[in-house]
Amino acid sequence: MMGDHSGRGYSADGETPVHRVTLNGFSISTITVTNAQFKQFVKATGYETTAERLGVSAVFYAAFKGARSDILHTVQGLPWWLAVQGADWKHPHGPASTIHGKEDHPVVHVSWFDAVAYCDWAGARLPTEAEWEYAARGGLKGAEYTWGDDLLPGGRWSCNIWQGKFPTENIAADGFLTTAPVKTYRPNGYGLWQMSGNVWEWCQDWFNNEYYSRSERANPTGPESGHRRVMRGGSYLCHDSYCNRYRVTARNANTPDATAGNIGFRVVADMGPPAAPRDTPSG
Repeated sequence: MMGDHSGRGYSADGETPVHRVTLNGFSISTITVTNAQFKQFVKATGYETTAERLGVSAVFYAAFKGARSDILHTVQGLPWWLAVQGADWKHPHGPASTIHGKEDHPVVHVSWFDAVAYCDWAGARLPTEAEWEYAARGGLKGAEYTWGDDLLPGGRWSCNIWQGKFPTENIAADGFLTTAPVKTYRPNGYGLWQMSGNVWEWCQDWFNNEYYSRSERANPTGPESGHRRVMRGGSYLCHDSYCNRYRVTARNANTPDATAGNIGFRVVADMGPPAAPRDTPSG
């Protein structure tokens, strides 16, 4: 049953109506693609990301590392984001930063096009939005979060999101200002790590906030066209005061060429037909 069961979703995001979806079997990576994995892809192919080609990407102001001259401008309407020249997957906080020591963190500053290129190289694809939500639920029916209905089970954080007063104060009660290693916290019921928080994850689908009312019931793949691609899961910047999109049903979208320090992805693969039973040796 896909969609918002609790009524806490944003109406503009189109999290309703709740509707039944059936899916063919698929396999999904237990973690988001890491810096180390993306580095292998780039080494093998020589691929240049969107942010590298454009020479600029969005960096959260409190994490920025570089010279003042590297900041081109703030992002209109979102002043906590800086347009930084030299920010890319190898320099996630600006040109004076590095991924050294963060090989097990999710790769960021990747556009939808970059994610698709990696998938093509890896023999995989991006998840559809329906596949992503099914996987994120971890077998829980109608739960608010990927781990259940309590945001702080046992008084402990279960995902990497903002704690404090956004965007001026992050007390980092979960231990992280920006990204966390991909195997932080506990996996959900399907053994998948950090389907909530940490980084937004690109999905295959175009976004339309009215799509659920006319969605196909079997293996939906989203609208045929659009301007923005779906992102799911929330990020380290999500906070209940303005963006509670770390809920399992929350939807977001961005243009496919968009890059930022909180956008990553994970991959899926179709499952082939069941193997034919092998003949049992006699004797």
